[in-house]
Amino acid sequence: MRDVEVAAAAARAAADVLVALRAGGLTGRALGDAGDAAAQEAIAGVLAAHRPDDVVFSEEAADDRSRLGAGRVWIVDPLDGTREYGETDRSDFAVHVALWVRGGLGPAAVALPAVGEVLVTDPAPPPPATTDRAPRIAVSRTRPPAQAAAAAAAVGGELVPLGSAGWKVTAVVRGEVDAYVHAGGMYQWDSAAPVAVALAAGLTALRLDGSPLRYNEPDPSLPDLLVCRPELTAGLLAAVRAPA
Repeated sequence: MRDVEVAAAAARAAADVLVALRAGGLTGRALGDAGDAAAQEAIAGVLAAHRPDDVVFSEEAADDRSRLGAGRVWIVDPLDGTREYGETDRSDFAVHVALWVRGGLGPAAVALPAVGEVLVTDPAPPPPATTDRAPRIAVSRTRPPAQAAAAAAAVGGELVPLGSAGWKVTAVVRGEVDAYVHAGGMYQWDSAAPVAVALAAGLTALRLDGSPLRYNEPDPSLPDLLVCRPELTAGLLAAVRAPA
């Protein structure tokens, strides 16, 4: 089984348990906590079965610092968008499974359990179709950053509040929005798999200062992110880097 197939199998396993658990009557925080635990167990089981010698770096497990000297590290968010998952009328949550291979991101999968989709790096999603509409910029539904408002003003766009980071990045991949701007706090597992898929689809993915996104770093924090169509990159970067 290829690494990308392992990533997809792990993401699907978590998606399946999340869908089943959501149908069981729990809601809110109780459902979110149960989903985090069940999805972690599902992913860990697949990785243990198929890649037992690799290190796993997950939001829902202790940070195994041996990852810093390892050549292969799975960066996992078993349930990205726990809040949205607990709100049973929402679909904007995701499962992230990415393999970091010494030097950078490798094969990855992002499952969107509520809509039954799994996006992978190979075969890569096609680039989103061009559009004549005003640019749509995805932002956090609870804490949209000031940089996003500046970005929207710079390109004549509108802000679109959405749930999990994975859902927002894949919304760019799927052509539902044209960019995603985030600032103010995030971790490596929040973006690794979605960024790998976005890059495979030919999109831009950078820090807000224009520097590359780096993974399997000692500090798990990776606090800001820009994902967008390539033609919007220069204008959005100039806007988010401008003094407040």
